[in-house]
Amino acid sequence: MSLYGALFTGVTGLNAQTQSMAMISDNIANVNTVGYKRTTARFNTLVTDSGSEKTFSPAGVRASAFRTIGQQGQIATTNSDTDIAISGNGFIVVNSRSDGTGTMLFTRAGSFSPDSTGNLRNSGGTFLQGWALDANGNIPAVSADLSSLTTVNVTQFSGTAAATTNLEVGTNLDSSQAIYAGAYAVNNMAAGTVSPHFFRNFIIYDSLGTAHEMTIAYLKTAANTWATEMYAANSTEVTAGATALASGNLIFNGDATLDADNAGSTAGTYNAITGDLTGSAAIAWTNGSSASTITIDWGSNNLANGLTQFASNYNVAFVNQNGASVGLLNGVSIDEDGFVIASFSNGQNQAVYKLPLTTFADPSSLDPKEGNTYAETNKSGSFNLRQAGNGGAGFFVASALEASNVDIAQEFTDMIITQRAYSANTRVITTADEMLEELIRLR
Repeated sequence: MSLYGALFTGVTGLNAQTQSMAMISDNIANVNTVGYKRTTARFNTLVTDSGSEKTFSPAGVRASAFRTIGQQGQIATTNSDTDIAISGNGFIVVNSRSDGTGTMLFTRAGSFSPDSTGNLRNSGGTFLQGWALDANGNIPAVSADLSSLTTVNVTQFSGTAAATTNLEVGTNLDSSQAIYAGAYAVNNMAAGTVSPHFFRNFIIYDSLGTAHEMTIAYLKTAANTWATEMYAANSTEVTAGATALASGNLIFNGDATLDADNAGSTAGTYNAITGDLTGSAAIAWTNGSSASTITIDWGSNNLANGLTQFASNYNVAFVNQNGASVGLLNGVSIDEDGFVIASFSNGQNQAVYKLPLTTFADPSSLDPKEGNTYAETNKSGSFNLRQAGNGGAGFFVASALEASNVDIAQEFTDMIITQRAYSANTRVITTADEMLEELIRLR
């Protein structure tokens, strides 16, 4: 009977509008939730086949939730180095448990900070997942599966040291220096049997962060020819003792530039492209640290960068070397490429993790979970782990958070419309009831 159908239709209308109001209330409640995506009600008709073109059978309406997961929220900067937002497509991978044995979930809520054990955890209580980098700064070879990820922990890098691997010197040797009249052999200066015409001390570091004083010494042995040696200022620090760790001849041109391509310059190998004379020193330490191999750039035939031989006082323009002593962890930050970078008190920065972005064919079909997270569904399609900026993935925004995409003005407008629609459906029910009452009173 159509009157009963009208009653049932009004009830479906009330249920649908109730669902819509519930979604609006949830949106308003989460207006300040980081990375929250608003939910809207999408109404669709319920149809009952009347079996005849001349009659109508009402069925009603149904409300389904549509989550605007793919809609970008506004990005706002913060003061935290471990806050991240995403500009564009993609989700941050998180795990419900710190040891990685929980459920892998996906979120846009990037408000991470270290917990008591150093794991980066967001305001929803889930733990950040990333690729652990190897010693060369590379992600795992097999990186397309979630099993390649691990919980990002920053306290395991409490300190670090950097061994010296490169040395570059720039010195002017006085061309007016008299030629050494005695007999010279390699290691004479290191052993102290021959005093150099000029020397310079500098510091390098081993793999344990211990500082060692080294000496580079020069001795003029012929016109435009100098012998050079590098040795430990304290011979007990190296297994070689009082022996040159690197040595050879340096030949100069008549214009005071280093004749790096002359075969007589035996201190290193000439690079025809850069003009540099590059040698090396292999050092075995006596303190138990790993052996060091140092690349030495003795100089270049470019006057602006290298050794020269002018008739002026000895002068050291620069001694540049890398390496650093032991440094304590100062802080952790996440950059635009998704690298988690540990900063140490010795000035060293070390990338320790890289964060992936996960994309889906239909992100709006993801299944919402507690803590502003989502789980994969059949409708969303399978996840794809990507590096930021690749394969349609967006980019990270450092020290920033993505705000909720809820528009308060829109929600209050929808609330008024929903309230009016609800009231209208109640009138359908009361009117149908009055009509039924009139029908019952017929005699």
